[in-house]
Amino acid sequence: MATLPIGLQLYSVREELEQDFVGTLKAVKEMGYDGVEMAGLGHKDPLEVKKILEEIGLVCMSSHAPTDELIKDGAIARYKALGCDYVVIPWMSYGGHNQRLQENLELIRTLADKAHEEGLMLLYHNHDFEFKKVDDKCVLDIIYDTVPADRLQTQLDTCWVNFASFSPVEYLNKYAGRSPLVHIKDYWEAEGNTGVPYDLIGKSREDRENEGFIFKPVGQGIQDVPAILEASKAAGAKWVIVEQDESPERPALESAKMSIDYLRSFEW
Repeated sequence: MATLPIGLQLYSVREELEQDFVGTLKAVKEMGYDGVEMAGLGHKDPLEVKKILEEIGLVCMSSHAPTDELIKDGAIARYKALGCDYVVIPWMSYGGHNQRLQENLELIRTLADKAHEEGLMLLYHNHDFEFKKVDDKCVLDIIYDTVPADRLQTQLDTCWVNFASFSPVEYLNKYAGRSPLVHIKDYWEAEGNTGVPYDLIGKSREDRENEGFIFKPVGQGIQDVPAILEASKAAGAKWVIVEQDESPERPALESAKMSIDYLRSFEW
């Protein structure tokens, strides 16, 4: 039995949502998920989405939203109306330049203050490129050292931590008390795999095509999921959230069900 509620990042089933928004959410609930993390609202009415989720019986604890949306007046208030406790920066471009890092830090500070004014907490969702070092310190650590914990907390994506050759457990330990939402994501690396990490956020396939990467349902890849779950609990996580960016081997809903079935197959 799981001792933390389990959510699904809806980016995992984005195509299904486009075809049948309500039906897909009902399917997610029937699988056994306790809640969902939105991948943004787009043009949807937050109050209408909130009503749908409440009728289905799903909690919406958070949503990802791009910075160019969040900086606009009234944008964060929409996520408050949705019922979120957290709003999450899904990614930022760094380009290897210290100037870009400083610009991003200023933007994160601004958005963190805006979220605080609305009664929400801003989180930052990492990929592997935040583990590049500037002055011998990982960019991710610079972010959290610069913006205080009462304004910015973590959403550690354990797949990308591991993919960057760092320990997800050690990073959860490092940010204990600052990790309310943890992304549980699994993957495999093997010669011959044709998948590409985060192909959908502007990275070219040519840059990443030889890395042998493929997304997997939780429990089907190389992640030590039980250890990550225990570390999440010890870090004070309030939710663990399944995310599978792509499902190249089977329909996305089938992958989502495999993940929740695995997470509910043992005590943690």
